Amino acid sequence: MPDVRIALRFESDVELLVSVILSAQCTDARVNQATPALFAAFPGAAAYARARPEDLWPFLRSLGLFRSKARNIVAAMQAIERDHGGRVPRVRAALEALPGVGRKTAGVVLVHLGAEHAFPVDTHVGRVARRLGLTRETDPGKVERDLMRLLPPERWGPVHQLMVWHGRRVCRARRPDCGACPVLRTCPRVGVPTAGGRP
Repeated sequence: MPDVRIALRFESDVELLVSVILSAQCTDARVNQATPALFAAFPGAAAYARARPEDLWPFLRSLGLFRSKARNIVAAMQAIERDHGGRVPRVRAALEALPGVGRKTAGVVLVHLGAEHAFPVDTHVGRVARRLGLTRETDPGKVERDLMRLLPPERWGPVHQLMVWHGRRVCRARRPDCGACPVLRTCPRVGVPTAGGRP
């Protein structure tokens, strides 16, 4: 999978953080439709910090939970301006202290900033990890723990992105495309029928 990359479109640390916050319970494609106009209207942390949450609503109405996301983005940018000189922090504890930023969001930001080793677990990573027999856990934190034990820290970010890509394009939730799977020979699900008639 040589074309593996993050699906969100961004050109700065602030745009990355905003995109990842917006992607919670929303597809990256939908986020990418909303963010060009948003980024043009708010070209940095200071612009968001000066805004009211409702100023963001017209740009975010097509996204789920847009009111709470707008509130979190404004509050996070106010904290970034106040406590971090307008720059997105590159330390997990500081990121997780921002409104609207949990462990997974912080991990994704850290991976794509190249700031700290992290292995964020979203629904795709969790599903692929369980199907490949890398964990039996369903709690994202426990899945993350199991995956981190399997690999050296420098591989966590790249393997996270591979698993997201694989889960979206091949090992999908409802109809996995086992015929296109590059790791089929090592998959413990081979031979186990699913509702779609595939292993």
